[in-house]
Amino acid sequence: MAKIFQVSARAGMTRVVEPIARTLLRVGVTPNAVTVTGTLGVLVGSIALGARGYLVAGALVVTFFALTDLLDGTMARMRGGSSRFGAFLDSSMDRVSDGAVFGAVAYWLATQNDHVGVAAALICLVSGGLVSYVKARAEGLGMTCNVGIAERTERLLIVGVGGLLTGLGLDWALTTALWLLAAVSVFTVGQRMTHVYRQAQRAELGVDA
Repeated sequence: MAKIFQVSARAGMTRVVEPIARTLLRVGVTPNAVTVTGTLGVLVGSIALGARGYLVAGALVVTFFALTDLLDGTMARMRGGSSRFGAFLDSSMDRVSDGAVFGAVAYWLATQNDHVGVAAALICLVSGGLVSYVKARAEGLGMTCNVGIAERTERLLIVGVGGLLTGLGLDWALTTALWLLAAVSVFTVGQRMTHVYRQAQRAELGVDA
């Protein structure tokens, strides 16, 4: 299934990121350092800004630092590939960032008595983690799971746009974005589980044959 952001858009972003990645590597910055820095930036944007109601500033900070996901990956490729620890660190920090974003959003919505929005944020928090877990578990069992209508960067951008629009006066935008994201995430979990099930069935039939 096609991604929300097409390959051409990603290629354009890569052309912007690559010069930055080369410069950072040249001055001795490691991909792991960028990963940790990006996570800290997301934490600041989520907890210090978003959770306190500074939605515009929080959305801009979180979106900016979330894009370091492209930067550290590009730097790792330029160095010849990510190390095992680098891949582990990146995945772990992604979970920390996601928890901070949706936890902060849920907290702020609770202070606004938006229980519908809180429910959507919690669904996003759980289902987003499950999207990543299903893929990791499948790959750990020797199968592939590169399917889904929205990857992590797109998911953060959706909630970021919702927060930005709400901060600019569209009160319904964040809750709407969260429910859209919840639906996308739940669908992706089902999509990935179906994809893995079919692979497992084919493998069993091959063995039996």
